[in-house]
Amino acid sequence: MGSEDKAQRQAKKALMMQRVIAGQISQAQAARDLGLSGRQIIRLCKAVRLHGAAALVHKLKGRPSNSSASAAEQKRVIAIVAEHYSDFGPTLAGQYLREHHQYTGSTELLRSWMIASGLWQPKRRRAKRAHPLRERRPRCGELVQIDGSHHDWFEGRSASGKCCLTAFIDDATGRILGARFSAQETTQDYFAVLHQCIQTHGSPLAIYSDRHAIFTKHDPQDGVATQFERALLQLSIEPICARTPQAKGRVERLFQTLQDRLCKAMRLAKIDSIEQANAYLAGHIQDHNRRFAVQATSSQDAHTPYAGTPEQLSRICALHHTRQLGSNGSLRFEGSVVQIKQEAHTPSKSVQVGVVQYSNDRLEIVYRDKVLAHQRFELHPHLAGTRSTSAKGINAQVDALARDKRQLAGLMAHIAHQDAQRRAGQRGFAR
Repeated sequence: MGSEDKAQRQAKKALMMQRVIAGQISQAQAARDLGLSGRQIIRLCKAVRLHGAAALVHKLKGRPSNSSASAAEQKRVIAIVAEHYSDFGPTLAGQYLREHHQYTGSTELLRSWMIASGLWQPKRRRAKRAHPLRERRPRCGELVQIDGSHHDWFEGRSASGKCCLTAFIDDATGRILGARFSAQETTQDYFAVLHQCIQTHGSPLAIYSDRHAIFTKHDPQDGVATQFERALLQLSIEPICARTPQAKGRVERLFQTLQDRLCKAMRLAKIDSIEQANAYLAGHIQDHNRRFAVQATSSQDAHTPYAGTPEQLSRICALHHTRQLGSNGSLRFEGSVVQIKQEAHTPSKSVQVGVVQYSNDRLEIVYRDKVLAHQRFELHPHLAGTRSTSAKGINAQVDALARDKRQLAGLMAHIAHQDAQRRAGQRGFAR
C-alpha cells in the first residue's frame, strides 16, 4: 500500500471519529465503514477526545521498529555469510546461522540484508505449472520412487570426480527411505539400498523407476527378467517403469534439493570421499526427513515386514547366474575356476548350478536350495566383474581407464629412472 493510500485512510478514519463524537453517525456504522470492531471505535473515540487527531497516528511512525536488528548485528551476520555461506540461499544460510552463530532473526530479514549487500539476487516468481502434480499416494509404502543421480557431489575435492547417489523416496510422505553413494550406477548399488530399506521399513507394494537397463529389458521378445526385476518378484514387490522423467518428479526434485543442501553440508564437513559421504549420509537423511517429509493422508503403513532370514534377504539382493558343471565337478566364472568339493550331496557332473555373486565378490554355489562347498582359483583376475556397462556409467569407466594408464606411465618412468641410476652406479643403488 502506497503512502498516498495510507494518508487517505488516515484522513477518513479521523473524519469518522469526529462524526461519531459529534453524534452524526453511530459507533456501529463507523465500525462497518472502517472494517473495525466496536471496541476499537470506542478506544479511538476516547483517544481523539483526549489528544485530538494526532492520537490516530501510530506512535512508532518515523522511528525504527522495536523488533529491528541493530546495524552492528547486520554487519556481523553479513560478514559470517560472506565468509562461510556466500553461495547459500537465505533459507539455508539462515538455518546454519541459527544453529551455529546465534542468529535470531527471520529468514526474510536475512534475505533483505543479503540482497542489499549483493550476496543474493532475488528470483522471479515461477511460472504456473503447465501440468499439475500427481496426487501423492495415501499410504506410506504403497509406492517408492527410485533413481540415481550422477553429479560432482564433492565439488572437485575428490580425484575420482563425479559419482552417483542412489536414493529411494516414499511417494506418500516424501521421506528418504535409503540412499548410498557409489562410483557408478549399478545393479549391486540398487540392491544395497533395497536391502537397507527392507531391513528398516519392510517391502513396499510397488517400486517406480525409469526404463534403465537395470530395471527392464528393452527387447519385447526377451522374456527373461533383469536381476533387479527377479529380486522384486521374489520379494513380492511390483516393478513399475515410468516413460518420462517428469512422471517420477518427486525423486527428481529430491536430487535438486540434495545437490544444493547435501553438497554444501559435505563441504562444511570437509568430506571428499565416497566412504566418508556414506558414513555422513544417515544423519543428513534424518535431518532432511524432519524438515521436508509430510504426513501421509492415511495412518496405515503399506510396508510388509520381511519374514525370511537375513541370509535369505542377502541372497535375494545379490546377482544370480547359472553355470554348468564340467566333467571334473568344476565351473568357470569371470576369470576364475570354481571346484566343487566332493560331499554327500554333491550333484553329478554336467548339471546346471546357481552362482550367487555378492557385492564383496563372495560366491555361493547353490544346487536345489543347498549351498555347495567349493574352492575358488583366480586364473585371470582382470576378468573379474562384469565387462558391460550402461550409458550412464561409460564416462566414469573410460575416465578410470585413463587414470590407470597415467598412473602406470608414471610408475614405469619411476622404474626407468631407478634403473638408469643403478646402471650409472649412483649412490644408494647397487651395481
